[in-house]
Amino acid sequence: MNFGGLPYKTKQFFFVLIKLSIVVGAFYFIYHKLTHNDDLDFHDFIHFLNKNDVFSFKNISILLFLSIFNWFFEILKWKNLVSFLTTISFKTALEQSLGALTASLFTPNRIGEYGAKAMYFKTDLRKKVMLLNLIGNMMQMTITVIFGCIGLYVMHSTYNLDINYFKMSRVLFIVVVIIGFAFLGFRQNTFKIKGLSIEKLKSFFRDLPFKIQLTAFGLSMLRYLMFSFQFYMLLIIFGVDILYLQAMMVITSMYILSSIIPSIFIFDVIIKGSVAVYLFSIIDVNELTILSIIMVMWLLNFVLPSIFGSYYVLNFNLPKTDNTL
Repeated sequence: MNFGGLPYKTKQFFFVLIKLSIVVGAFYFIYHKLTHNDDLDFHDFIHFLNKNDVFSFKNISILLFLSIFNWFFEILKWKNLVSFLTTISFKTALEQSLGALTASLFTPNRIGEYGAKAMYFKTDLRKKVMLLNLIGNMMQMTITVIFGCIGLYVMHSTYNLDINYFKMSRVLFIVVVIIGFAFLGFRQNTFKIKGLSIEKLKSFFRDLPFKIQLTAFGLSMLRYLMFSFQFYMLLIIFGVDILYLQAMMVITSMYILSSIIPSIFIFDVIIKGSVAVYLFSIIDVNELTILSIIMVMWLLNFVLPSIFGSYYVLNFNLPKTDNTL
């Protein structure tokens, strides 16, 4: 971060102002989402939670336990990936993960997370850190696709979903074209992305130890199973009579469909809500229940961690050997 030839105290002031702006911006978007939701009135939401005794000690304990382990696996995954470059403690990985979450909360598809995590490292490591973050997200997406394809297949076979195959074929064609261009790009080793040649990118992926890749993939799967089980537990808490495998069929379908729709992350709850309402309506689960569950999931797994992450954002300092303020 470079503020040119400004006096030191002025640079410090702007640096603090940026950190405050990130935190205030995150809290404003959270507040706006809670109070200006056209699909779910906040007062109706709270009343529905009270009616279903969601605030009981037992329910809160179970839900918090699952959220903590959801992020525990994500933090372990980040610590494991970064070990390729340098050794960091679990506490440091936690600080970087939650701080980056807060900083990226209102950016499209959490794109801000890449830059936020990179800022914790020296300049010469930042491109590699962004690549490691990309690998971690790709592994999480791979798990989502694997489980989602299975869920969609089972759901379509069971309920004979009304699918517009013409529209689906167009989407598939676009995906194939994108993959094709990406493949051609990788074949052209002189092509560069942000100063990194494709050859260097391929070399970086090849050099990443298989043990680190396997561990990251396993932690991605554990995290997926954790937050999908949390969704199932909320269905039970809200009084939905459903078997675990039946619920997972719909939950996995919901996650893959909502994941492939580009969105601003703060409105991700809206997209998941729309997809979930349609899918769960097929098995006769009412709209208010699903929208409430989506909102609770968002509060527990993104809003609550981002509140803790705001502390790390406010206390963030650039690496001592790379302080370009």
